[in-house]
Amino acid sequence: MSSYSTSLNFLFFWMTWSTLIFSHSALKVEMIGTIVVRLLCFGVPSTLMYLFDVMAPSVAVIIKSQGEAGLPGGKRRRNLKLKHFQIVGWSLLNLFLGLFVQALIEILLVKVLRWRSALKISSRLPMPGSIIKHLLCGIVLRGILSYVAHRYALHHPRSPMIASLHKSWHHSLRGIYPLTACYDHPLPYLVGKFFPMYLPAVLLRFHLLTYLLYLAIISLEETFAYCGYTVMPMSFFLGGVARRTELHLESGGHGNFGPWGLLDLIFGSNIPDGDDDDDDERERMFQGRVSEAIERSNRGIREGTLRRNTRKT
Repeated sequence: MSSYSTSLNFLFFWMTWSTLIFSHSALKVEMIGTIVVRLLCFGVPSTLMYLFDVMAPSVAVIIKSQGEAGLPGGKRRRNLKLKHFQIVGWSLLNLFLGLFVQALIEILLVKVLRWRSALKISSRLPMPGSIIKHLLCGIVLRGILSYVAHRYALHHPRSPMIASLHKSWHHSLRGIYPLTACYDHPLPYLVGKFFPMYLPAVLLRFHLLTYLLYLAIISLEETFAYCGYTVMPMSFFLGGVARRTELHLESGGHGNFGPWGLLDLIFGSNIPDGDDDDDDERERMFQGRVSEAIERSNRGIREGTLRRNTRKT
């Protein structure tokens, strides 16, 4: 019975996918799918987390790994400045810049040069083995390209213009918080973020469905690696990525260039974490923030009760 249900669901999905492919242009299907994935897996959750940090900083600081430095305006909402909203604006602008460049590449290949599209857009669904193989190869290749671009373009004296822009933009942040994964000057963003993500899919010519799954994985990684929270899904994996990102920013960009850390270990650019000592310190800071929040809440309750009793008398 379950196999029959699975086959029926697969048939329904194939019919829906085929109808979508045959009723719309390939570029439209690709771009709508890409926009939906980027918004659902990065744009919307990161924006909601950012609003939580802004609207309830005294609560958010409890679960921030960098404490007050991991909040856009600190623990007080009135400390928010125009710069913090500019950071949000540039982050979202870069997000859509990447989408624009992707569409431009497809138009250039298909409409101008009359070549095949960068991604495979077909009514034929990819096999599970092909999806897994392309995902693994794409993630590995993206890690290599990210490391090379980050170390030798964004932090190297031989590329002074890009390195200077990256330093004055992204490294002006005092801590990571939601949406800052895309915050940078547009040129360093394209070199260090977009092309390392997009080129593996083009070189391996992913099926569009495989690309959307690959894009969802990377978008979720960016969402949680840059949220700054101590509590997150799959913290065993994403917690390490997030901590490496924090150390990279805190060190001024002197190491931790790759997203997963393997190439940093191999080529000696890894920034060592304090491990046990830092874990103990973060635990003490977390407990202190919890105690402070509880005390502040109790103080507010006592003051409110006192005011009510005063009015009654």
